[in-house]
Amino acid sequence: MSQSTKTLFFLISLFWIVSSEAQNEVYSSETTQEISDTTFVNLKDYSSDFVYDMKYATEDNFLKAKVYDCAECMLRYKTVKALIAANKEFMKNGCKIKLFDCYRPLSIQQKMWEIVPNPEYVADPKKGSIHNRGGAVDITLVNAQGVELEMGTTFDYFGIQASHNYKKLPVPVKANRKYLKNVMIKNGFNSFDSEWWHYNLKTGLKDTVSNQKWECN
Repeated sequence: MSQSTKTLFFLISLFWIVSSEAQNEVYSSETTQEISDTTFVNLKDYSSDFVYDMKYATEDNFLKAKVYDCAECMLRYKTVKALIAANKEFMKNGCKIKLFDCYRPLSIQQKMWEIVPNPEYVADPKKGSIHNRGGAVDITLVNAQGVELEMGTTFDYFGIQASHNYKKLPVPVKANRKYLKNVMIKNGFNSFDSEWWHYNLKTGLKDTVSNQKWECN
């Protein structure tokens, strides 16, 4: 083999080594890129194990109005992680989380306030709510057949019967509420006394109110 041929083989080999190392560096950089806990993400991009009934993307809600352009569950990344952890625990017993509402842009909060300007039912947009911070979810549980567990009232029922403190309920209803509450609290959420369906991430209370929007696909 001539010296020029050897030199050519050496250069080709060197090119492939450098190219391969460069590709590995790019791949490594992409896979190790971290997402901030406060970044807004879409829950469905991180898990397919949830059931959705996004009420405010329909007229089937106490407002009797559709206020979301489309049904998406956006949340801060840390809320998504905690929610997935809770759902995995529910799934061990054949249940899944069903979502009614997630992050709510401040502009939507304003729209809801215009329809029902009553702080007993809608948070004043001047203050904002934990929903506007990406740290709250409105949920229930469904069984393996997709049937909702009995919780005593419907979602967004504004009466004393919806309270965690209301005791005049059938034993199975109280057991279902307790099960939901215990698992959610174990995974970093707080309950809301007057609404059995509402849970907010403890670490999300300090996050800022946001008007982050999402695209409808």
